[in-house]
Amino acid sequence: MSAFLQQCRHLLGSDHVLETAQDMAPYLNDWRGRHTGSALAVLRPASVEQVAALVRACAEHAVPIVPQGGNTGLVLGSVPDSSGRAVVLSLGRLKRIRKIDVANRTMTVDAGCILAEIQQAAAAEGCLFPLSLASEGSCTIGGNLSSNAGGTAVLRYGNTRELCLGLEVVTPQGDIWDGLRGLRKDNTGYDLRDLYIGAEGTLGIITGAVLKLYPQPQASITALAAMDSPEQALKLLKLMQDYCGASLTGFELMSRICLALVAQQFPALPQPFAAGHGQYVLLELSSNESEQHAVALLERAIGAALDGAIISDAVVATSVAQSQSLWQLREHIPLAQAKAGKNIKHDISLPVSRIPEFIATTAPLLEQAFPACQLVCFGHLGDGNLHFNVAPPEGVGHDAFLANQAAVNRLVHDSVQRFGGSISAEHGIGALKRDDLAHYKSPVELALMRSIKAALDPQGIMNPGKIL
Repeated sequence: MSAFLQQCRHLLGSDHVLETAQDMAPYLNDWRGRHTGSALAVLRPASVEQVAALVRACAEHAVPIVPQGGNTGLVLGSVPDSSGRAVVLSLGRLKRIRKIDVANRTMTVDAGCILAEIQQAAAAEGCLFPLSLASEGSCTIGGNLSSNAGGTAVLRYGNTRELCLGLEVVTPQGDIWDGLRGLRKDNTGYDLRDLYIGAEGTLGIITGAVLKLYPQPQASITALAAMDSPEQALKLLKLMQDYCGASLTGFELMSRICLALVAQQFPALPQPFAAGHGQYVLLELSSNESEQHAVALLERAIGAALDGAIISDAVVATSVAQSQSLWQLREHIPLAQAKAGKNIKHDISLPVSRIPEFIATTAPLLEQAFPACQLVCFGHLGDGNLHFNVAPPEGVGHDAFLANQAAVNRLVHDSVQRFGGSISAEHGIGALKRDDLAHYKSPVELALMRSIKAALDPQGIMNPGKIL
């Protein structure tokens, strides 16, 4: 491989071909600290032309490529395996915001742009890029697109796929496909854009994107509602949609144990209710009219929910600081879980109407199979996405409980399938869920996916071992 690495140094300069264990370490460890891979080198190109040249070199020498953005994924999709044969191709230096077209409501960006910086650039032009994730300060838009990320605003704006109009992609042969078209309508054959979004770098490397922008809302109002059950949360969702329509931009379900865990691990965060409740919903309204309009909509809907005994109590934020405080409760749930110890995570989606029944059915199955296990259930109820995480019983070692991971996953995923759901809602498949995908996808679907992979990447060098 010395000739290959020398070719990479010639293309990038030695400073951007990382080969020592110390230099490569941040690129080889997954976000959750569960896996450390091995790589031949980490390559850090600064342009799409350099990416294409590197891919051609990899194809020539049959070197596998693991594309990587911010490396914030949760399914081992952006880290190499332990063989040491692959290179990590980091897009972190491709971070230009190429163009903002306010009249067309689009922004063209490099794949390595940090999500929060894209949000800020849109805001500076009086626009909104609505994708919002807990990792937005470090994740990149290329990674968001490769995993078709969701986030807290999917209910109103859709997943990342719905927020992208065009792509620039380097193919496994090192060609550059320029699909950076800011068109809402382009009915000229197969939609290649949608093929690459969600493919987790297994079909090509996204190097640029045209993103949709929206008007900045005049006001956003946040509230936290308390209720007894997921059934009541579902009733609240229907009521809020009936009263508020498209103004409802966020609807997050959190169980009692979620907020108790946050209170335990982050005692400085305020707790809005003196007494505990079975379930909580964090909801957000955005209005393009005025703050008064948003407040009136929310007060009317909350009043109806209280009158109908759908909710037991509610707190409405009256300032930006209070709104941020309420959102911190939701955003600190994964952080509280991490501080409390290891757990078995599930990122699942279900028909919204069946979520209460799924929880009521699956929770007792887990309790029966793994007595006293703790179910930390939260997520985006408005779009049917639950983070259905299972923590060990009190006093049981986390590593010992993780030995049950395969059995826990099978129980949860079997239940998901019975309810017509998906084992991955917004995190992707990566290497972590690859075997589960083979178990739950139909033979026809798997054959079609393999055919696409073989046609576009016949050498099999693009992110091998991921998805398929």
